[in-house]
Amino acid sequence: MSNLENKPLNQNQLNQFHRDGFLIVESLLDSEETSLLAEAARADAAMQDAAMDVRDTEGRTTNLSLWNHPGKDIYGMIARSERVVNAVEQLLGGEVYHYHSKLSAKQPKVGGAWEWHQDYGYWYQNGCLFPDMVSLYIAIDPATRENGCLQVLRGSHKMGRIEHGLFGEQTGADPERVEAARERMELVYCLLEAGSAVYFHSNTLHRSEANESDKPRWGLICCYNAAHNDPYKEHHHPGYTPLIKVPDSAIREIGAKGNSESRRFLRQEEDRTSG
Repeated sequence: MSNLENKPLNQNQLNQFHRDGFLIVESLLDSEETSLLAEAARADAAMQDAAMDVRDTEGRTTNLSLWNHPGKDIYGMIARSERVVNAVEQLLGGEVYHYHSKLSAKQPKVGGAWEWHQDYGYWYQNGCLFPDMVSLYIAIDPATRENGCLQVLRGSHKMGRIEHGLFGEQTGADPERVEAARERMELVYCLLEAGSAVYFHSNTLHRSEANESDKPRWGLICCYNAAHNDPYKEHHHPGYTPLIKVPDSAIREIGAKGNSESRRFLRQEEDRTSG
């Protein structure tokens, strides 16, 4: 394996992530891999049957399917691929494991918004002592301002954890603290072509608006925890579980296969969160 394959991110990218709290990577999946992922996700009856309808404060819904352990399907191959896991290990400085994955589907005209929040705002409650955790959003469809792309506040991860509470059916950050942050930090719209992605720190404030367009906005979100950050108590997401990496070629080899029989989806009462 070459040094480039072993370390997918260069030093400038690492510096950017630690400075800004997020990193956009264009064409993380190539066009063939992206097409296979889209084909699998849209034909996955089990995924669609398990989807929760999470409502925003206006009553609009986003379909969200969640599972803890990567299966032997295209979602699992992406989550365990060397290009993804090695990059997360660079960002967090050591071994990581798969915390959970989710498919977020904002349908045209009806897809809901997500309130400002930090992932660690609720993962803290799961017994994770440190915010040494990263989420990866991979665009299945192009993500635009019109269809409700991810928004982040640059550098907000340096604020540390903010108190969170329930807003509608979602967990959101303290609005007073968020407003102060918005006055001081740059708002960035993460505009992504299909197959491009954004890594973001668990303390990075992020949100998304409703899908007002006639285009869907689907995305695969893979979340990782540092191995040393094994939760001190049991919760609905797993404790440290060794992650077996697969070569990047496994994504194409598995093809447009979803509906892994080994995957157990979480129920809405177990998790109300998004990316």
